[in-house]
Amino acid sequence: MMAATVRLSSKGQIVIPKEVRDSLHWGIGVELMLVTTEYGVILQTKPTQQPKFSAKSLRGFLQHKGEPVSTEALCKPVEYTDDRV
Repeated sequence: MMAATVRLSSKGQIVIPKEVRDSLHWGIGVELMLVTTEYGVILQTKPTQQPKFSAKSLRGFLQHKGEPVSTEALCKPVEYTDDRV
């Protein structure tokens, strides 16, 4: 863990020291979040948002490539002979 002291400018800006940016792999354009807590603030990278897919776009992505399986076979109870998992 690394710590650094920074000074707030007259415009309300701070400079994150190069050593800290390098250790966190924060390059130009990285989006950061400033989160307030009861003890002060936390500065962290903004989580990348996962793309959202519609149910329609996901249709068929789990296709079975083998022989068709009957409904009876799918509904048949499973018998375990070995409970080691």
